[in-house]
Amino acid sequence: MTDTSKTTLIPRSLFVFAVLYGGMTCIAGILGAKQVAIGPLAVESGIFPFLLLVVLSSSVAELHGRDVANRLVRLGFVPLITAIILIQIVLALPTDPGMYEPAKEAFPIILSQGARLMFAGIIAYGVSQFLNVYIFSRLANMKGAMLALRAAIASALSQVVDTLIFITIAFYGERPIGQLLLGQGSAKVVLSFLLVPFLIVFFVKLGRRLDRD
Repeated sequence: MTDTSKTTLIPRSLFVFAVLYGGMTCIAGILGAKQVAIGPLAVESGIFPFLLLVVLSSSVAELHGRDVANRLVRLGFVPLITAIILIQIVLALPTDPGMYEPAKEAFPIILSQGARLMFAGIIAYGVSQFLNVYIFSRLANMKGAMLALRAAIASALSQVVDTLIFITIAFYGERPIGQLLLGQGSAKVVLSFLLVPFLIVFFVKLGRRLDRD
């Protein structure tokens, strides 16, 4: 008997990064419920997994090309939307009377989001991540040591767009958004230049080692 089945192998780095990427899309919205103070900067905690999303998509673009990175971003909608749906189902289910009392109140406060905020998050994710991959890839002629700079520029610009889209869709007409845009945008730009250069170098080196081994 002739086995005509085909086995499709993907690079180890792509598999590892894709798993991590999917996890970050799910946790970003949950961590965003808390604002943290970093020196003079006040920023919602979701920026940290979002910066990891930026770094991972840029790393995949560097290692495997822009088309593969864009495919990763598209697939990221699957865990993101699935997590949103599951959260809404769990919130709608009756609460066990024996549940720890403080958690009864805290759980819906942390996890519940209106339809407007969920829509804003999905749109902001898609536009900013595709934009990050596009900018990073367009700067690809900046080789070698410029890897960190390319990633920082792409991250900063995409995060500004992410902020503009999310805050405008989520809060326009509900509250003044000027100071919110300025504060969140500035914090994300600063963090993009402080964190992303180190992270992109680490993940690209890690990816090359995974593929080599």
